[in-house]
Amino acid sequence: MKRIPLLLAAGATLIALAASVVALPHLTPDEASPIYGVTIPAGFRDWQLISVTHEEGDYNQLRAQLGNDIAIKAYRQGKLPFPDGAIIVALHWKRVPSDEDNKVFGKTQAFVTGAPVNMQVMVKDSKKYAASAGWGFGDFKDGKASDQALHEKCYPCHVPAKGNDYVFTHYAAWH
Repeated sequence: MKRIPLLLAAGATLIALAASVVALPHLTPDEASPIYGVTIPAGFRDWQLISVTHEEGDYNQLRAQLGNDIAIKAYRQGKLPFPDGAIIVALHWKRVPSDEDNKVFGKTQAFVTGAPVNMQVMVKDSKKYAASAGWGFGDFKDGKASDQALHEKCYPCHVPAKGNDYVFTHYAAWH
């Protein structure tokens, strides 16, 4: 009999979680980016971590880069250029102080993710995106693709990373 209230509570929790995920507009892969036609990949939040970055200055962001299985395999094997089908997602948040952690430290030294800023997606398809070195790009804010003017800057921005197949992010190995 004690199991029934526990199962009911667990079931209610699962329903609430499912409803909250459905309500999040930034998780829907509906809208394609201009120029490239890239969409938000389904299930990206379950992908593996490639690396994290902290952008200071005007950005003041924490960023996490995730990869699908093809991208992760290429990173682990040190394979360049990335194979077709590799997808890299960069999630960007404002960096904010962690009040809870900083109370323990007695000073401001811990930071966590704040409000989401945007998501960037790179898709490798050497035939479809031949004009941009095999990469398609997408930038999304609140689940909506950014405008064409921003997407026109994606490939030129990545040219300095040509030696790493136009990808800035390096794999963060763990020993």
